[in-house]
Amino acid sequence: MMSLRIFSASLISAALLFNAGCSTFSQQQALQSNSVEQRISSLAALSKQSPITRTLDIQEWRTSAGTKVLFMAAPELPMFDLRLTFAAGSSKDQQTYGLANLTSAMLNEGTGTLDAGQIAARFEDLGAEFSAGSYRDMAVVSLRSLSDAKLSSPALELFSQVAAQPSFPAASLARIKNQLLAGFEYDKQNPGKLASLALFEQLYGEHPYAHSSSGNAESVPGISRQQLQEFHRNYYTAGNAQIALVGDLSIAQAKAISEKVSARLPQGTAAAVTPEPVKTPTSNTHIEFPSTQTHILLAQLSVKRGDPDYPALFLGNQILGGGGFGTRLMEEVREKRGLTYGIYSSLSPMQATGPFMINVQTRAQLSEATLQLVQDLLRDYLENGPTAAELADAKRESLGSFPLSAASNSAIVGQLAAIGFYDMPLSWMSDFMQDVQALTVEQVHAAFQRHLNPEQLVIVTAGPTVEQLPLPEPVDRSAASAPAGRQH
Repeated sequence: MMSLRIFSASLISAALLFNAGCSTFSQQQALQSNSVEQRISSLAALSKQSPITRTLDIQEWRTSAGTKVLFMAAPELPMFDLRLTFAAGSSKDQQTYGLANLTSAMLNEGTGTLDAGQIAARFEDLGAEFSAGSYRDMAVVSLRSLSDAKLSSPALELFSQVAAQPSFPAASLARIKNQLLAGFEYDKQNPGKLASLALFEQLYGEHPYAHSSSGNAESVPGISRQQLQEFHRNYYTAGNAQIALVGDLSIAQAKAISEKVSARLPQGTAAAVTPEPVKTPTSNTHIEFPSTQTHILLAQLSVKRGDPDYPALFLGNQILGGGGFGTRLMEEVREKRGLTYGIYSSLSPMQATGPFMINVQTRAQLSEATLQLVQDLLRDYLENGPTAAELADAKRESLGSFPLSAASNSAIVGQLAAIGFYDMPLSWMSDFMQDVQALTVEQVHAAFQRHLNPEQLVIVTAGPTVEQLPLPEPVDRSAASAPAGRQH
């Protein structure tokens, strides 16, 4: 057993209603005061209060079939969440692009004795929820059930049957293929989607992350039922699985559930770890598209799961463009020049090195100026780093929003699934926030310089070729809108 301490801010009850990615803005919206000054003062006062802590007891074991289990008891509600995670994402497609995604989508279409309608009806009758999904690293199969044994026992039996014994019926396979093909056609009308697909191809080259998890219009039609069966037999195994379990269960009940679920799976072995990608050279690709807006994506390989620099990269990215309103990119590109409704930067650590990315959409006539501005801002940030004030603000916001990752059973089971899948320590959540709060400006700056280079970006734009306009001069909107006598 390990005690895991999760920091919580005094604003948590309000923040639960909003997205963690823009917590400060949302918290201000939630405060119902009579004036702007009162709202800001109230938020400032709350933000200075000492955080409270919540203790989570996480236990780990392996089933007799060899499946790792992470469990946390949560008796507050008479229910539990179970997440079964396999190293069976699209990185295992090899050249059959879309195979992992199609296997996942077909799980609940039939078991031999039950068809899709019967499976759905039984889960509904038991008050249970089933879901499945496939991503680049993993495939996930989830169950939410009431903890009453009269309901949970048949729900777990049905869940185990669906996860371990899918029949991949031909009629369902044809239907889902048609749905995917319709989606591919729709994507052709989405310049942002086209840019994203091209970006990953340029960024990863021959690496398994280069192709879309969904596959494409050329690969999906040829996928056979036999290939689905083989993929499931190879990857949906007890030796290639992790179980995360959170809810109103005793340790004995949790062990019995994990034993039952893993015992139904083929034994199997753990899949090979996804290899590291080779860095591709800088490039600038344009996709011609008839629209009034241009989508601009900039990216480079940056960080993988478990990298010791990740806390510093996370915090630095919150300052640069990951924290919503108030970030460097949002202030300079939206607030001062009105070039976009939103601009964001992100980090996507995966089993192999994932991308750092900046995403912005702007008027086609200003696309070149906007791209140059964004590159200049990134170059300046990498050269000079954040300020002490920016770092303090980002730490305070992170302290308030991070507890949302443990605000519900479903949120916690997702965290446990990631900890188990990426083989991180059970104390990762508390360690991460402690590391973030201890960071200095110099450490954040050094981490960004180690992982990013503004001269090695892969750039993709999607929009029309039109005559370009010069970059607008910046406007200090806060000063322009200040009351008389208070402008600076």
